Amino acid sequence: MSKHFETNSIRINSSKSNQKEHSSPIYLTSSFTFDSAEEARAMFADEIQGNIYSRYANPNSSELIEKICAAEGTETGIATASGMAAMFGSIASLLQQGDHVLASRSLFGSTHQLLTRVFPKWGITSTYGDISDIANWEKLLQPNTKMLFIETPSNPGLEIIDLEWAGNFAKANNLILVVDNCFATPYLQQPAKWGAHIVTHSATKYIDGQGRVLGGLILGTEELMKEVQFFTRHTGPAISPFNAWILSKSMETLGVRMDRHCDNALKVATYFEESPEIVNVKYPFLNSHPQFHLAKKQMKHGGGIITLTLKGGVQRAKKFIDHLQMISVTANLGDSRSIITHPASTTHSKLSGEERLRVGISDGLVRLSVGLEHVDDIIEDVERALQLSK
Repeated sequence: MSKHFETNSIRINSSKSNQKEHSSPIYLTSSFTFDSAEEARAMFADEIQGNIYSRYANPNSSELIEKICAAEGTETGIATASGMAAMFGSIASLLQQGDHVLASRSLFGSTHQLLTRVFPKWGITSTYGDISDIANWEKLLQPNTKMLFIETPSNPGLEIIDLEWAGNFAKANNLILVVDNCFATPYLQQPAKWGAHIVTHSATKYIDGQGRVLGGLILGTEELMKEVQFFTRHTGPAISPFNAWILSKSMETLGVRMDRHCDNALKVATYFEESPEIVNVKYPFLNSHPQFHLAKKQMKHGGGIITLTLKGGVQRAKKFIDHLQMISVTANLGDSRSIITHPASTTHSKLSGEERLRVGISDGLVRLSVGLEHVDDIIEDVERALQLSK
């Protein structure tokens, strides 16, 4: 294994067969055969390693996990059918009835729904902390607090949480630190280096990179992942072999794609920072970002997401979106194609107006996932829509 991200992402091909193929094949099989009854018994007893059933593991998902673990610096992991299956599994597998989660307030809308509507049914409660006031997080701890759950950069507010602080805080208070690393990807940021025990991804986003398949990842320490693997093996959120193969192939280009995403995003953010039609532009590597120095400390580049807060509120935001000609209007992100979303009316619509404002989502905010098109074409499309939406 190389010490370089790009080489491992390309050269880890652990699912090759004995046919000497250069590219890993797809293993579209639900189950695997055993050479004997004794071999079957030993595999089910975890005495020997091997493939049993694709709900447990498959050569394609195993190769994907090996690549991602090499990139993240984690010991092992599992691949799930979607990003939200990974979010759910990372919490449900490690907590019990009566446990408490301390989470950053700025979370993806569906993760918020898990914490506030799903887990309370099973006696798992949560409290949100404000990342701008981390000095007071000690006061938010409860005797039954078992987990610290954060995402950085946050979706869609692009708030940055100090991973070094989070790692130290979790260690000092004997908490499991779970970090959603979807926006950064392992190419830009490795939370495990700062003390994260579990790292999660919606692989649907940048890891796929072309809006084709769903997938999720839960990565972490051997000890904790035993519980996660038991939970997912018996609850069944397994990724399909085809999707795992797609995502493993996508890892081969993640580095070069993220370089272009980040370069384009910085140029777009810098250009529109001076626009009289925009109240605020937020991007982690802009000097104006409140946590610019922290972003520079723990991220290689600023990522591919920017937010624009338009003058005129929700009506202006909708008119702006409707006047775009090239940029896609869809709920995804991390695609090769630039994508626009109005979080207040879509991805975060289930939050109350007060809850949205607490995480920095105003009615006039739009989230722009900057793609791989020529940056001049992206800027031209946004500029045209801004003028037409006045």
